[in-house]
Amino acid sequence: MDCITIVLLAIALAMDCFAVSVTNGIALKQFHLSSILKMAFLFGFFQSIMPLITWLLGVGYKDEVEVWDHWIALVVLLFLGGKMIKESLTKDSEEKDVQPAIAWKSLIVLSIATSIDALATGFVFITESTSTFIFALCMIGLASFLFSVIGNIIGIYAGKHLPINMELVGGLVLIGIGVKIFCEHMGYLSNLFS
Repeated sequence: MDCITIVLLAIALAMDCFAVSVTNGIALKQFHLSSILKMAFLFGFFQSIMPLITWLLGVGYKDEVEVWDHWIALVVLLFLGGKMIKESLTKDSEEKDVQPAIAWKSLIVLSIATSIDALATGFVFITESTSTFIFALCMIGLASFLFSVIGNIIGIYAGKHLPINMELVGGLVLIGIGVKIFCEHMGYLSNLFS
């Protein structure tokens, strides 16, 4: 696999991190560097660890992973998106002004949910050289880190300047990501466009 393909793959995998980071920035509404870096680090870490896990396991478990990965992502993102929507509709306007940083536990759950797609990519690199695979892991982690930082900054700006309930929009985005992952894995999207 060539470098350009690896970089494009890394960017594609980082898109879910970007979308979730935008919603996090919307909820934060204020620039908290430590929160943004914490999220970006965990997203980058889990995005690069997931392919490593499947690469180490080898093709022997590919079928088992593919059976459950989309279900896990769907349930986690539906839950988190629904929770975000509920909170956006029930909070007083004073409470919506400032959001605390997301707890480690929630960030780890989000990191795992957004990196489920990356789990399957480890199988792609089984026939590649170890150096190519290490380069791919670095690119995947770096892209996810950078897109997470950028997403948070965009979300903070949008949350401050757009006169709509951006937390509600963020919850809908999370649900949309979960449904998209599920539909891709079930083949519904390819059937629509074929």
